[in-house]
Amino acid sequence: MGTIGPKALLDTIGGTPLVGLTRLLPDCPARLFAKLESFNPGGSAKDRSAQAIVAEALASGRIGRGSTLVESSSGNFAVALARLALLHDMKAVCVVDPRTNPATLAIVRALGAEVVPVTEPDPDTGDWLVARLTRVRELVDDRPDAVWLDQYSNRAAVRAHADGTMREVDLALGGDVDWVFVATSTTGTIAGCLAHVERAGLGTRVVAVDAAGSVLFGGERGTRLLAGYGAGIVPALAEGLTPHAVARIPDDEAVVGTRALALREGVLAGASAGAVAAAVARLAPQLSGNVVLILHDGGQPYASTVFDDAWVEAEVGVSPDTLAARVAAFGEGA
Repeated sequence: MGTIGPKALLDTIGGTPLVGLTRLLPDCPARLFAKLESFNPGGSAKDRSAQAIVAEALASGRIGRGSTLVESSSGNFAVALARLALLHDMKAVCVVDPRTNPATLAIVRALGAEVVPVTEPDPDTGDWLVARLTRVRELVDDRPDAVWLDQYSNRAAVRAHADGTMREVDLALGGDVDWVFVATSTTGTIAGCLAHVERAGLGTRVVAVDAAGSVLFGGERGTRLLAGYGAGIVPALAEGLTPHAVARIPDDEAVVGTRALALREGVLAGASAGAVAAAVARLAPQLSGNVVLILHDGGQPYASTVFDDAWVEAEVGVSPDTLAARVAAFGEGA
């Protein structure tokens, strides 16, 4: 029997498991699978994006030892960038807003990054992302050694998910992939999935799971509470993207989906994963064959938000009894 040798930490990015979901929607005729991106060392799919973006910038000479990397993030990219900066002897400065989970901010700081919060949304649009990007530009202008690698336009992120996430799904299922559901924000993951589907000639239908109130894919701007999916601007990576369908999931449905994943499958995942589950439940009567849910992150950082009954009641407006009833009824009729 062979031995398994040690790996460098960053070499553990990717190769995440694809697991069957047999209890989430037991009446659904399709076979459901979850791509568990929480198995990346930073706990999310953003490890893939950040690694590819930083590696390309290092190779080009745009950044190097001593550089300061400034980026806007709702949380997961900040964790990934903080670790990469640390291991490459650089500094990370992460611009966040009040929707970022406190546990995530603690992790970012533990990895040595500077956290710069914005405290007010953009005055013209009312959007937090617009405010974060404004602050990023200010910081880059103020700091001579600062570089913005811009996860919202950087094509390295698309390649990371085309050559990584979606290729892994394709190989795991032997090319037999009928549907893929992907939460969208910067749109790097869904762009990569679409790129691989086209390149490999697959018949896969790729569904963009967006937030109600997001402007992606023709959506109308509105109030969004949960971080991790949806956007207040259309990022450059989204230009020219045409998903096969778009499912817009409000905050309460995402919370219910997140709870259902935990209580039915034992999968503790984040808010965007709950939105993906909710989208699959909505479309279940139309589904057949192999259906893959890309679950972008784990649920531990959400213990004080979507998994806290008091928080859900106060912020989302759903009482514990109503929430429990909706989770119990999740997917009925699917």
